[in-house]
Amino acid sequence: MKLLKQMCAIHAPSGNEVAMTDFLLSYINKNKKKWKVQPQVFSGEGFQDCIILVFGKPRTAIFAHIDSIGFTVRYDNELIKIGGPRTETGFELVGEDSKGNIDCKLHFDKHNNITYKYKREIDRGTALTFKPNWRETKEFVQCCYMDNRLGVWNALQVAETLKDGIVVFSCWEEHGGGSVSYLQKFIYEKYKVKQALISDITWVTKGVPHGKGVVISLRDSLIPRKSYVDKIIEIAKKSKVPYQLEVEGTGGSDAKELQMSEHPWDWCFIGAPEDHVHSPNEKVFKKDIEAMVDLYKVLMEKM
Repeated sequence: MKLLKQMCAIHAPSGNEVAMTDFLLSYINKNKKKWKVQPQVFSGEGFQDCIILVFGKPRTAIFAHIDSIGFTVRYDNELIKIGGPRTETGFELVGEDSKGNIDCKLHFDKHNNITYKYKREIDRGTALTFKPNWRETKEFVQCCYMDNRLGVWNALQVAETLKDGIVVFSCWEEHGGGSVSYLQKFIYEKYKVKQALISDITWVTKGVPHGKGVVISLRDSLIPRKSYVDKIIEIAKKSKVPYQLEVEGTGGSDAKELQMSEHPWDWCFIGAPEDHVHSPNEKVFKKDIEAMVDLYKVLMEKM
């Protein structure tokens, strides 16, 4: 879990993913020589802070967003949400502005005003994120930003043995998206790949508990094509990897831009469930993480 712990501590809210991008490019360049297949790496000009890895003759793409939720400093100590973070008085926030490093506390009042408490004024426009507090037991890992550093971590584990496929590290997912629109266009037009797996983290609910395996989502606010999801479930059944089926009416992911694109993409959201969503205390069961990696490896081979 050392790599996951490192990534959960990286400051990369939507719109300011560059630190995560730099970390991933460094990690990929250092470790790819040990991978089964050497990928072609697309980044930089034309890709903003996103990264695409292409292995062999790809048929399926994994999408994992690298950004997180957070807050933007406004005026008079006000904070504006980046995405949908939970807001509780006392949450610790960190960041950096022109005057140096910041370690402050969030204050949330009965009028739904969100402010920060700090010894000085913070530069307007500064992005703040939850202060990382890594906790690990025999069964669980817990920290801020399991969503979606765990989805990114999963994609990196799959990359180690991937023969044919694409891994996409996208941006802005937590705050409306925007990058997948041009990433899917590049992938479809260059490689004719049109099926995707969304490597992201879902919620623990009354129907999806910890410890029952990785979650295959039948729907959230969007509805994937049933025949594609049925194909995935059939492969999962034969694999003997523990999995659960999820049905939700809200929530979304990078899949939104795939479904709304001009190209005929199929997609399915597959990820481990977490408790304390969008808070500093996101908690995931280790066996569910293991099942997530195992199922992705099987699917990328069979799809």
